Amino acid sequence: MSGPLPGCILDRWFSRPTGTKSRMTQHEYIFIAISVVLGLAMARLLHTAALLVRAHARVTYHWATVLWGTCILIYILQLWWVGWELRLVSDWSIIDFFALVIGSIFVYGAAELALPTEDFDISDDTELDFLAHSRSLGRVSAMSLLGYFLIGPYVNLTMFNNPPLPSYGFPFLGGSLMVLMILKPQWFKWLSVVFTGYTILILYLTA
Repeated sequence: MSGPLPGCILDRWFSRPTGTKSRMTQHEYIFIAISVVLGLAMARLLHTAALLVRAHARVTYHWATVLWGTCILIYILQLWWVGWELRLVSDWSIIDFFALVIGSIFVYGAAELALPTEDFDISDDTELDFLAHSRSLGRVSAMSLLGYFLIGPYVNLTMFNNPPLPSYGFPFLGGSLMVLMILKPQWFKWLSVVFTGYTILILYLTA
């Protein structure tokens, strides 16, 4: 005889008598995991920024890295925002769930390495150089965001039912910029400007 585990809380939320509505939708349940990851990404990015402000006397700031960090914050919020549209999805698969969670993890990775720290201890006397970080270890942040763009076509096509051209085109453009940031770190300053323009366009299209 099969059935829910004794005392399983999920049974209380999802099983329901005929003709009544469940208290939690599948969309709401799935987005618990995604919201946790995105919340951690935002917290990590903002916490690192606050530490850098406290250590301002030892920090060499650069506008390009600030632009990059701001773009990462926008992608965190943008993914959270478009998640509301996914409430219209009626038939979720485990692949859909994994795609969104892995995409959120990639965004977290980009946030984690967007700004410089000092071996997780920002209290020593070593100078923190924004531009030097973005051209070295900060490239891993771009690698992580590249992973996010690679997942984009699947989500656009199968979950949002968008046309193929923009579904592939916009992630391809964003991914290409990430590849350039990884392979040509000396171009980071002007690439950050181009990427900011791209991010504003994506924000406009999804607002």
